[in-house]
Amino acid sequence: MFAFLLHHLGHFFERAERRRRDDYLASSSDLGDLERRMREVDSKGYPF
Repeated sequence: MFAFLLHHLGHFFERAERRRRDDYLASSSDLGDLERRMREVDSKGYPF
């Protein structure tokens, strides 16, 4: 039971993290800003 709960809790946090990243990338003002943000996320992780 504990493993089941831990597994689903991990998926919940992964989805939340992915949603925050996608929202950050979607808020780009133009293509250049999107590319800069994508490089930033790839190299340093999330800046927020």
